[in-house]
Amino acid sequence: MTGPAITVSRLTAAELLAAAVELAELLSDTVAGGASIGFLAPLDRADAVAWWQERASAVAAGRLDVWTARRGDRLLGTVGLVRPDKPNSRHRAELVKLMVHRDGRGQGLGRTLLTTAETGAAAAGVTLLHLDTETGSPAESLYLSAGWTRLGAIPDYAATPTGELRPTTIFYKRMGAVAGGGARPAGPRTTAP
Repeated sequence: MTGPAITVSRLTAAELLAAAVELAELLSDTVAGGASIGFLAPLDRADAVAWWQERASAVAAGRLDVWTARRGDRLLGTVGLVRPDKPNSRHRAELVKLMVHRDGRGQGLGRTLLTTAETGAAAAGVTLLHLDTETGSPAESLYLSAGWTRLGAIPDYAATPTGELRPTTIFYKRMGAVAGGGARPAGPRTTAP
């Protein structure tokens, strides 16, 4: 596909609020496409907008990083990192809500967002990432090909958007040590090509 390049940016809380309607459309598209990401179909638009708006306080507090991928003005994907607030777990983070709009799939956006989140985690001193994803989903292949380790599966863990209980697979990835021992530096937004 030709056209504008993909731009990946880390959002501030204000930018997340400003993009809440677009993020809700992406969330709704992802759920409508069958991805098990915590919501049932059909997803009410107002509920999707409210869900994103509720994330702004975590972004402002530094407990959540959210990146978006855009082609021109169109939001096509997102990924997040959640940091625990306990002192003994500040070295790790959970990768959450990696979503690519159905119109943007097959173009490497998932890999770009994953790499961006991993790079952001490493820069913040995170040495261990973890995630869960529906067993047998295309996301499993992405994580395996990106060097994540499959830990195991939990049966009947979450319902698909249509309500069918499915297993989830737990993955982790050790990151290279970064100076600072897990301290989160205040840094600029990141942009990737």
